[in-house]
Amino acid sequence: MVSIWVKSLLLLLCCGSVWAQSAAELRSRFDSVKQQAASNVFDRPLYLQSTETAGRMQGDVYALIEHPFAELRQPLAQAKPWCSILILHLNVKYCRATGNGPRDLIDVGIGRKFDQPLSSAYWVKFDYRPLVVGDGYLRVELLAPEGPMGGKDLRILLEAMPFTPGQSLLHLTYSYSSGLAARLATQAYLATLGHDKVGFSRMGQREDGPLVGGLRGLLERNTMRYHLAIEAYLDAPTAQQMPQRLQGWFSATERYALQLHEVERQDYIEMKIGEIRRQELEPPPN
Repeated sequence: MVSIWVKSLLLLLCCGSVWAQSAAELRSRFDSVKQQAASNVFDRPLYLQSTETAGRMQGDVYALIEHPFAELRQPLAQAKPWCSILILHLNVKYCRATGNGPRDLIDVGIGRKFDQPLSSAYWVKFDYRPLVVGDGYLRVELLAPEGPMGGKDLRILLEAMPFTPGQSLLHLTYSYSSGLAARLATQAYLATLGHDKVGFSRMGQREDGPLVGGLRGLLERNTMRYHLAIEAYLDAPTAQQMPQRLQGWFSATERYALQLHEVERQDYIEMKIGEIRRQELEPPPN
């Protein structure tokens, strides 16, 4: 009995040490990003970075959010609430979590920014992985080997830790590798409908330099939309608060209308209500 107790204590101490180290590393990265930021277009402690290297796109958001860590750890450490988050994004048409640990799968249908049948969607199957779930640190990952139009290694990674008694530090990574078909389709969009779309970062070293466009601009817009979806969910986490959640996400995106405005509020609300109802009633296609 003593041996089992000692082993349990050692395991707890070991895990606690790992959690503390991971949290300290996250805090250090946040401090570094904050110091490197030439300016903050968000007017709050939120910082966005993006990189494009050899066909790999990655966007990162670091932000302080007005929720204690205990409020977000439980829902974000489960697969099902992520569908309530992802469906807020304009391009997510459907989301359904299946499985019951140790492996959960999340089926996601991705499409256009207007109502469309599921048969027209691109389908992505995420592995949901709660990598670290501790009292002072959370790390979860959604990973899909295959993305839309030949994309590869679509990844959503979330880290969080307590910052103050009423605040949490959150880091979101959204990344993917583009296949040829995806790059051609994206470039066609950016040359036509998306030719005037921009991101949040400035080109060059000047604070008044032009905003990034092209693939990096597209990446930054989507990274920000997913981050705002997490915040909107945490502000209204119950099923009864779904209308408030939709309104909250749309209002948050409109604060950055230059980058994120695509549709009118009522059109978005009506489309999402229908999509949420559909994903509750219909199983994902085989």
